[in-house]
Amino acid sequence: MKQFAKILFYSFLFIGTQIIQAQTKTRIKKEITKSIDKHQDAMIAVSDQIWEAAETSLEEYKSSDYLIQFAEQNGFKVEKGVAGIPTAFTATYGTGKPVIGILGEFDANAGISQKKQPTREARIPGGAGHGCGHNLFGTASLGAAIAIKEQIEEGTLNGTVVFYGTPAEETIFAKVWMAREGLFDDLDVCMDWHPGDGIEAATQSSKALVDFRVKFYGSSSHASSDPWNGKSAVDAMELYTTGLNYYREHIKPTARIHYHIEKAGDVVNVVPDFAQIWTRLRENDRPNVDVLYERAKKIAEGAALMAGVRYEIQLISGIYEIQVNRTGAEVMQDNIETLGPITYTDSEVAYANTILKETNKPQKGLDGEIYPLRPSLPAQGGSTDVGDVSQLVPTIRMTATVASKGGPWHSWAVVACTGMSIGHKGMLYASKALGMTMVDLFKDPALVKRIKEDFKNNKTNSSYDPRIPAGPPSLN
Repeated sequence: MKQFAKILFYSFLFIGTQIIQAQTKTRIKKEITKSIDKHQDAMIAVSDQIWEAAETSLEEYKSSDYLIQFAEQNGFKVEKGVAGIPTAFTATYGTGKPVIGILGEFDANAGISQKKQPTREARIPGGAGHGCGHNLFGTASLGAAIAIKEQIEEGTLNGTVVFYGTPAEETIFAKVWMAREGLFDDLDVCMDWHPGDGIEAATQSSKALVDFRVKFYGSSSHASSDPWNGKSAVDAMELYTTGLNYYREHIKPTARIHYHIEKAGDVVNVVPDFAQIWTRLRENDRPNVDVLYERAKKIAEGAALMAGVRYEIQLISGIYEIQVNRTGAEVMQDNIETLGPITYTDSEVAYANTILKETNKPQKGLDGEIYPLRPSLPAQGGSTDVGDVSQLVPTIRMTATVASKGGPWHSWAVVACTGMSIGHKGMLYASKALGMTMVDLFKDPALVKRIKEDFKNNKTNSSYDPRIPAGPPSLN
């Protein structure tokens, strides 16, 4: 009987402790959402400044500075120019464990400048625009970090929060350089989100890829008087692309081949002595990308041999697939469901439907509802250097609505939303969900342990080998 009473006592003690901990987390999460509401105007201002700057990869000097100033104004210790990248930075607050990181991007897409209106009209002809919502991405993440910082300052949370200003996600993948420098090595867990057209905790992986240039070197001659004295670098390039396109029939359905011709001679009456092409190969994981890469290199060699020219392959960058952390996704899902859906005004829905009509898409308006947690899924489309971070540290991810449902991404249709209220609502929502999930991490060491076990048990690659050239990143 005495033993039973002892068991009963400790059972009630455990249950009571759990209830108190849950109530404490709920109270702190309410403070997180209040903080983001308090900083709402400042966050919208920063995101709009980045939207207007619309700077492309490795040129995000203003955008980086806007976020740095916001971080410094809120008491963070900022380290600029990390990993040898002028626009990359970290902003840190707190001491000790756990160390929770949060990622923030801010580069724009070239050539899709757009006014804040639902019909196509460039704000700056030929200019860039935020067709992937990165003006919202970095700002939301920093807003969440600031809310956590305030709770560390109050003494309700203990540990360290690190915001990562990560440039050039659209092209060169600067996170890989940051990973090579060990900037993520001390993290216990990392947080990430991405703008989208729905709300969900992310359980889908991404495609790994490799980017490289092939340069062909021939010799010039007059294209009519003595073409036999020349060797055309463009002939080699065309043979190379022909080889790639024939190869498409024999790759897996999950693979992707893209290329962009960067240089192909200067004038029509000269046999061109130089040609250059950027190639991107994607697959669902790094080993399968390697298969594509080795074949493409042989195709380049064969093309050069047929044209009688020299060739050179220059690695640009490469990224891993995302390693999904389902344990973390379940926690994120709980917080998203606590927040509930995003609501929109009739004018916002009409704005979104006008965009969809202009882009010949079904008029589905805006999707502010929450998707149920999906099964862990392989990659379906895009790639991101978040994949490299997720190979090093458990990474929890989510998506929030910032644009019309089913509209084209990396286009003016998204730019039109990311600089106005539709985008702002998604940004603030994501900031709250990220901050609330970070509270769970700071307050529950056992949860962090389970997330780390998930990471260890579901490794998609046994080791991490960043696929980038020596030195700082460069688009040249």
